[in-house]
Amino acid sequence: MAPAGRVLALATAVAIAAAGGGPTFEPARAQEQVRVGLPVIRDTEIENLLRDYATPILKVAGLAKQNVRIVILNDRSFNAFVMDGRHIFINAGALFDAKTPNEVIGVFAHETGHLAGGHLMRLREELARAQTASIVAMLAGVGAAVAGARSGSGGNIGVPALMAPQSIIQHSLLAYVRTQEDQADHAGVKFLTETGQSAKGMLDLFKRLANESLFNSRYVDPYLQTHPLPPERVAALEVLAKASPYFDRKDPPELQLRHDVMRAKLAGFLDPPSTVYRRYPLADHSLPARYARAIAAYRYGNAPEAIAQIDSLIQTQPNNPYFYELKGQVLLEGGHPAEAIAPLRRAVALAHGAPLIDIMLGQALIATNTAKNAEEAVPLLRAALAREPDAPEAYAQLAMAYGRKGDLAQADLAAAQAAFNRGDIRTARQLAARAKTRLPVGSPAWVRADDIVSVKAPAAPRQ
Repeated sequence: MAPAGRVLALATAVAIAAAGGGPTFEPARAQEQVRVGLPVIRDTEIENLLRDYATPILKVAGLAKQNVRIVILNDRSFNAFVMDGRHIFINAGALFDAKTPNEVIGVFAHETGHLAGGHLMRLREELARAQTASIVAMLAGVGAAVAGARSGSGGNIGVPALMAPQSIIQHSLLAYVRTQEDQADHAGVKFLTETGQSAKGMLDLFKRLANESLFNSRYVDPYLQTHPLPPERVAALEVLAKASPYFDRKDPPELQLRHDVMRAKLAGFLDPPSTVYRRYPLADHSLPARYARAIAAYRYGNAPEAIAQIDSLIQTQPNNPYFYELKGQVLLEGGHPAEAIAPLRRAVALAHGAPLIDIMLGQALIATNTAKNAEEAVPLLRAALAREPDAPEAYAQLAMAYGRKGDLAQADLAAAQAAFNRGDIRTARQLAARAKTRLPVGSPAWVRADDIVSVKAPAAPRQ
């Protein structure tokens, strides 16, 4: 995406909607909006790194017990936002553009400022007040128009009366949102300082994005913006950041390496090979470059070359679970599930409870079409689902495992849960109803099936 199209502001989705800059998101439907509109990137390695970035910030903000989850969206624009008190959304584009861990940590500090400040709830209250004021203003404008028509003093007198109050309300609301953004900046710097981290990354990031949007910002009305204009925001942030005693503190080298590896992994999976090899040429023998090229080789059909490169990575870091995970993935998706089991077992052992890797191992075991491996897959998948209860692919694998064992009742129930999590309510109810006929009445499995049967299917669209 061109720099002019980037979203400089690290905004709440509600604030964007209030400014007319995007769709309106209802918190209760946030996950549905994400699934339909912007696919979610799931990866244990990246999620663990981002959790390490965010955890200290959330702790000093008093949100450690709130179980805030970081969600990565497959969008190459620079943006991050919050929609409720339990999720921070960040675009893959923000991770690509952030050159240091400290820059991403600064993003999380800002968004945590929104969460800790209760900005979403307060903004909803402000929106409700603005809506009420808008209705009153509209009625007043209609009254003025009627009065003008009756007096005969100009047929269009009501139009300015209708428009002026609306404009005032809009400017007032946007000024309120800009105040929230300023407060989130202040809170973010405070959290960084309390965790002994620099705000320089946050400042550098805003400076870089401000330079990219400077041309556009010269021609906009500052009173129609949801966020302070770049020069104002950067100037205020610079004063705050440089006042910190930790301003010159650098990221630890090992953390910088993990960050570089994350960016390389995203590039390998999301960019075409030409882009990967331009960014990570063969002359670059660094770990991130080798990782990106191995992933690119796998994605574009050169499995033998990918395996050779991954084996080289494993020799460099023999205890890195994600290299074994990648090798298992290449073998599994290349039609060699039996060969994928050994590296995936190693990945599971090294990752110490990573449900996404457990699910992949379960998939490999089931794909071998042996009853013994299916038997092993069942508890593995059930344990993974206890930590990832919304994973439809895991329920689908569990259904196949039960089917291999001949347990048709549990197979139907798992298939029903898979359909339910995919949003296919009708199929879920049909499968759950069949499962009920095969399960002991009143058993926990029967109760789960009954719960699914009781869910109302969405009404059919009108013709």
